[in-house]
Amino acid sequence: MQVLLAGATGAIGRPLIRALTANGHHVSALVRRPESHPLVRELGAEPITADVLDRDGLLRALDGVAADAVVHEATALRDAKVQRRIPADDPTGLLRTVGTANLLAAADAVGARRFIAQSLVLGYGYHDHGARPVTERDEFGVCNGGVADEVVRACVAGEQQVFEAPGVDGIALRYGLFYGPSAFSDLFADMMRKHAPVGPLGSGGVNTWIHVEDAAAATVAALDRGVAGRAYNIADDNPITWREFFAEVHRRLDTPRPIKLPAWMIRLAVPYIGALMSETSMRISSELAHEELGWRPRYASVSAGLAAH
Repeated sequence: MQVLLAGATGAIGRPLIRALTANGHHVSALVRRPESHPLVRELGAEPITADVLDRDGLLRALDGVAADAVVHEATALRDAKVQRRIPADDPTGLLRTVGTANLLAAADAVGARRFIAQSLVLGYGYHDHGARPVTERDEFGVCNGGVADEVVRACVAGEQQVFEAPGVDGIALRYGLFYGPSAFSDLFADMMRKHAPVGPLGSGGVNTWIHVEDAAAATVAALDRGVAGRAYNIADDNPITWREFFAEVHRRLDTPRPIKLPAWMIRLAVPYIGALMSETSMRISSELAHEELGWRPRYASVSAGLAAH
């Protein structure tokens, strides 16, 4: 296929270009800055300069471009700031709402009939989901009046647009938390090297992760074999606590030990991080992706993935 990719230089975008081209697809990559062109070409894609949030500029940049599919992986996580709560105009949230709408218009303009959108397992809600694995049959978009509700709403809005858009086969990929090069593991490793106080004193909530290379492989599988109108959980096989995650980062990436803080102190200082690390627990099942996409993670655990970092 000829694939139009948004988010080409992000944590998943780079391995995704390599995975797409390795599977015979041709990639046109949307980038905001011309300085990114050499990197995109080195990865194997053809760059197109456009801002996903600028609808008119995006459509002008795509004049004369044809594609079979659009893959939306654009986020602003690389430029994210630690905030007490996630505002309604959070850049990544806007990319999931306004950006999705603009890329659906772009899909129509370039003739694409397949649309893959990045979503997030945290869209199930920032609370304790218990010991039972969370599947796609569970309710998605549960808000609880907390500081992270805007993340949940943005995930739901993005998915709804993709599923309801006329003329496209829309698929949403609910990724686990990303780790690997340029993802959360690198971010926390940098913080730990600066002796930043990260990590709750208790075990913290349980979450399920996914290596960026495995996320890229799942995305290619969804492009080829995904069922239209379907959401798929994309995560590894071993949910872990935040304490275990930080311990693996320390062990595998050769960082100083994290300074541990009481969970109440984290919630007080940065409520959103507290909601994520101490109030949210979810064990994600990716069985549907295993069955329908023929995909399984190469790295079954964070420990295995970081060992290969």
